Amino acid sequence: MISPWQIKRMNIAVVYRLIDQCGPISRIDIAKISQLAPASITKITRQLLDADLIHETAQQQSTGGRRAISLMSNDHFQFLSIRLGRGCLDLAIYDLAGHQYDYQSQPFIAIHEDDVVKELIRAIEEMLRHRGTDLPLIAIAITLSGLVATETGIIRYTPHFGLRDCPLGSLIHQRFHLPTYIGNNTRAMALAEHYLGNAQDIEDSVLVSVHHGTSAGIIVANEVFTYPDRDLGEIGHIQLDPLGETCQCGNIGCLETICSNPSILKRARQLLGNSEYHSDLCMDDEIERVYQLATKGDALCQPLVERAIDALGQAIAIIVNLFNPQKILIAGEIVSLGDRLFERLYKSLRHQTLTSFRKQLKIDKAYFQNTPTIGGAALIKRAMLNGELLIKITNTKSSQTD
Repeated sequence: MISPWQIKRMNIAVVYRLIDQCGPISRIDIAKISQLAPASITKITRQLLDADLIHETAQQQSTGGRRAISLMSNDHFQFLSIRLGRGCLDLAIYDLAGHQYDYQSQPFIAIHEDDVVKELIRAIEEMLRHRGTDLPLIAIAITLSGLVATETGIIRYTPHFGLRDCPLGSLIHQRFHLPTYIGNNTRAMALAEHYLGNAQDIEDSVLVSVHHGTSAGIIVANEVFTYPDRDLGEIGHIQLDPLGETCQCGNIGCLETICSNPSILKRARQLLGNSEYHSDLCMDDEIERVYQLATKGDALCQPLVERAIDALGQAIAIIVNLFNPQKILIAGEIVSLGDRLFERLYKSLRHQTLTSFRKQLKIDKAYFQNTPTIGGAALIKRAMLNGELLIKITNTKSSQTD
């Protein structure tokens, strides 16, 4: 049974979403579209106005009778978005329109749970100390690689940090007294592509990220496909080579052991000592150089990269057959291969997916390739549009004025 609180949250979300996405819009039009009673629209818009989340604009052109007043959302609230990466911490201040005000990137050497939390809190304190504005700060969002229970903010597992069942969301909330949202980075980036990037025009998409690891964010009917208390989308651990190398997860021949940047580099450096290959690659070259040489037909790099793409194609084919998405987006240095990448992926899908599923499927590079904190911005956007953060803001404003 739906509780009164859930009904309140759904109704305020519907009204705010219409104002945010369709504004300027009148209360009359909101009532027509939402099917909510005019009295409910009046009450909800008053709450949003009191919280300064929306504002009234110039009157619309009269069509006879009383002239309607339009409503639009306000963007002048800020939040902190953080990406906790492998050896690097990125922090940025955004407003609700997705405009970035400040950005910092710094080394992050902590590994063990207590050290990670302490170092993270220190970095947040420093960022907020120099925020340089009195605009309201409404939330904190943190994304990272690993398995995350998004509803509780608990980190179940991370491949790099020693976080196991760590209540990171609660710890940050207790320190800064702000709503805190924790999410897997790839799933959050898929949301960012849906809200702001190359998947805005469709309901079902998949973001495949190829960096230190390989994972996917799946959008179904405009929502991230996941569970409140557990994560999914770890395509990097699909076994593709039973005789392959041992993965960090303990299994053999996972996609990640073939397709991730470290795996490609490791294999390339192993092969450099083989006189069979004439290659322009050097031992200290990075992944960008491997891809660059692959496009030039380098005898070592080209077959190595083609094997990685074919493995990626196999994993994507499984996703396509399971979810039938409208678009696949690729993020990572691998997109520097351009048409070579997409043509080879299409070739894989032609042989491994249902004809009707691939008929209208598009594969493209992700819009956000070098914006590490945009995933956290997407988490905040979702919390606004589904009403969760709206309720918290309006309740806080109401308690301040009582």
